[in-house]
Amino acid sequence: MKLSTPAQAAGTVQIHRVHFNSPGKDARSNSSLNGEWVQLKNTSRSAVSLKGWVLKDASNHKYSFPNVTLGAGKYVKVHTGSGRDTASDKYQGRRAYVWNNTSDTATLTKSNGSKVDTCSWTTRNGSDKYC
Repeated sequence: MKLSTPAQAAGTVQIHRVHFNSPGKDARSNSSLNGEWVQLKNTSRSAVSLKGWVLKDASNHKYSFPNVTLGAGKYVKVHTGSGRDTASDKYQGRRAYVWNNTSDTATLTKSNGSKVDTCSWTTRNGSDKYC
């Protein structure tokens, strides 16, 4: 598997979609918490290491990626609640919602703090945003 260099990784991983309003009543059940997620996409032809990268909201709730490699053209969802990590789904293990339903900003940064991508929304209608 060919890995991108840090310079090549810039701009190749994007916030693809944010599902900020989980279905049903916000009851803080694990199922409801996992109904809110951020999906990233690797748009390059090479795998990208996300180790140490950070996904955060406007209130600075942070999720740091462990030793994760995102394959070329692949997607990964970062869920708010708890679960068993797989190649396509990661879990923050939180017991409270992260993404605000009315407005928020998802920001993805590299381990050195440089910004990779952002996605913002301001809406009272709907439950997700394609970025």
